[in-house]
Amino acid sequence: MEQQNFEVIIIGGSYAGLAAAMALGRSLRKVLVIDAGKPCNRQTPHSHNFLTQDGKTPMEISSLAREQVEAYETISFYSDTVTSAKKSDPGFLIKTKNGSTFSGQKLIFATGIKDILPEIPGIQECWGISVIHCPYCHGYEVRHEKTGILANGEFGFEFGKMITNWTNDLTLYTNGKSTLTPEQTEKLLSKNVIISEKKISQIIHQDGKIQSLVFEDGSQEKIKALYAKPEFEQSTPLISELGCELKENGYVDIDQLNKTSVAGIYACGDNTNMFRSVAFAVSSGTMAGAACNKELIDESI
Repeated sequence: MEQQNFEVIIIGGSYAGLAAAMALGRSLRKVLVIDAGKPCNRQTPHSHNFLTQDGKTPMEISSLAREQVEAYETISFYSDTVTSAKKSDPGFLIKTKNGSTFSGQKLIFATGIKDILPEIPGIQECWGISVIHCPYCHGYEVRHEKTGILANGEFGFEFGKMITNWTNDLTLYTNGKSTLTPEQTEKLLSKNVIISEKKISQIIHQDGKIQSLVFEDGSQEKIKALYAKPEFEQSTPLISELGCELKENGYVDIDQLNKTSVAGIYACGDNTNMFRSVAFAVSSGTMAGAACNKELIDESI
């Protein structure tokens, strides 16, 4: 296949990537969006806290977004996984899993992150359904219900304080010996937060909806939802291989215009910030697309 050339190549075609593509399409830029079709929220039944789209399924939102972006004739889509990204003159050379090659003056990574869930049977099936990450995205739907938090230490304390805003029936599962300070423990107990050090051995669920937690001592507890903040890694190693710096917390280091530490490369969406929501991804992608267009204009004069 003959190499195709674009002004901007966007790797990742979910909310952030589509928003970046729309900003660039409306700027008359020749753009390629490469996406493998595996968004991180594909198990989540409904999306919330996004004006005009509250309560719709992630697929409904992304399908409409894709349809609207496809209306811009300078935007092309390619379904594949990017396996190689290298600097070239004047921009970047991209290769995909099936052997296709593309070049672009600018590169936008909208690739999200890869969650590394604890090795607890059942947690993967519940992730995004009843094992949830964000009270602003999911908290209202489980308000006043019996709720758990899978965390420990400083994060367990901070998250414990936060979730008391949505429910008075809250247990912090430290999944082993608590590393909370005595002061943190006292403050959570004063808010009627139960602290359980029992280790979770399994999550019993029905179609991803938690029925109960099973502990190593054989006991069980029924809960409605479990908040968790698993470890993560960038979805693609290409960001680091190109030399883009990551923050200590693992997210891509960007400036206010979504520029990375490498000239010509931008990043947007979940790979840049812990606030994982559709609304943030769209905002982030729009900024990346607009800033990328401005840079192309500046370079042409």
